[in-house]
Amino acid sequence: MYLSRRELLKKTALGTASLALSPSFSHLLGAPVNGRSQTPHRFVFIRKSNGNLPTQFGLPSFSQQELKKHEEKEAFEVDLDRHELPDWLKGLDSYKESMTILHGISMSVSGGGHYSYSGCMGAYKAGRDILSNIKWATVDFELARLFPSPFGHVEMSLAVPHGRDHRTGIVSGYSAPAAKQRNYCYADPMTAYQELFKSVINTDEAGSDNALLDYLHDKEQRRLKGLDGDERLKISDQIDSLQSIRDRNSQVGSLSEKIRQYLPKIKPIHADGGADATLPQKQAAFTDVIVGALASGLTNVVTYTIDDLGTDITSLPENEQKTSIHQIGHGGQISGAARMRDAIKTHHMKQVATLVSRLKAIPEGKGTMFDNTTIIYMPETGAGHHGPDTEAPMVLLTGSNSKLDLAGRYVRLPFHGTEGHKTLSNWYTTLLNAYGNPIQHYGDLDLTMQRNRLEQRGAINRFLT
Repeated sequence: MYLSRRELLKKTALGTASLALSPSFSHLLGAPVNGRSQTPHRFVFIRKSNGNLPTQFGLPSFSQQELKKHEEKEAFEVDLDRHELPDWLKGLDSYKESMTILHGISMSVSGGGHYSYSGCMGAYKAGRDILSNIKWATVDFELARLFPSPFGHVEMSLAVPHGRDHRTGIVSGYSAPAAKQRNYCYADPMTAYQELFKSVINTDEAGSDNALLDYLHDKEQRRLKGLDGDERLKISDQIDSLQSIRDRNSQVGSLSEKIRQYLPKIKPIHADGGADATLPQKQAAFTDVIVGALASGLTNVVTYTIDDLGTDITSLPENEQKTSIHQIGHGGQISGAARMRDAIKTHHMKQVATLVSRLKAIPEGKGTMFDNTTIIYMPETGAGHHGPDTEAPMVLLTGSNSKLDLAGRYVRLPFHGTEGHKTLSNWYTTLLNAYGNPIQHYGDLDLTMQRNRLEQRGAINRFLT
């Protein structure tokens, strides 16, 4: 179902829909920005479906000894500048000094299977996308709080739930601002473009939104008279949320010149949900929107579901059999499943390369925007279509001002259930610790590690600068 921002405002504030003016809703429409003079660090999480087969993340130039360790899942690391990348990663060959191929992080805390829903971003088992399964704010929201921006955290998605051909507009997302709260996301590039950049591309509608906010704010204030107890608290919270949205709009207005400078160009084929656009065209358009939103200062944290099992890949030129991501996951159902896996990832890496090159072209401080950016390309469920979730190969691109010490390396950590193994919870604790949240441990504990009485709390200290 498509809901415009204006429709959400009306339905929510007037109490005619079940959506409450929760942190989730407030985030969608904007959040107040706390003063912070330093250059922010930016994060782009790219979620992909069907797992990441560990065999496809090995380096073709491994020595016999290194290959043996890779196949037997023994801990080791090598410098990427001394090695050749797999074919699907060669589009990033010129960025080896900023790249990490990270093996050995397990996702058992969030679970394998077809989907992880909110789990892979929150390090807990979410099961079906039910509100009661959302235990706490996902890591992307926690990072967005460390680096405030007018829109806070922004989520985009090319996921297509079962039983649907495609999704457009503003729809349910997978990230979460708090326990039992679902985020919302942009399901097509044109909606993301129109909503994020409305202040400069549609000033009339942006102005009418402000008028509506003023009206609703006054209306809710009048409702406070004569109320007490829980009802008064509820209306008071709504008024505070409306005020935060007004504050956000003021912040966006102050960025107008910068927004115009980095305004992306979205092709007409993406109008009306982009039903005729190919998957590579949609991916490229979302990349343009992400760069524009980061460069203009509208957000510092983006989570992008680049595909899920329902995403239509028939428009990929390599997909001669017109098969699906789900069939590719089962492997034996089609010939050349591994080749198609690589083709899908190759298209993904084209977008990552574009993000890096575009951010490197934008000056910031004594360097570029990429110096203050971390891109994490990760599987939603682990090492394959149905898992296993005992490992989840990732690719990272980190700029020179990163507070993580792992760039330029292929790193394989100790395997799941053994001494020194690190879970998704450890990985997210590391990110949060590195960038200003001293939390002792983020995420659930791993049952196998507990049964084996192995230490599993805290950050991965070797990755902290």
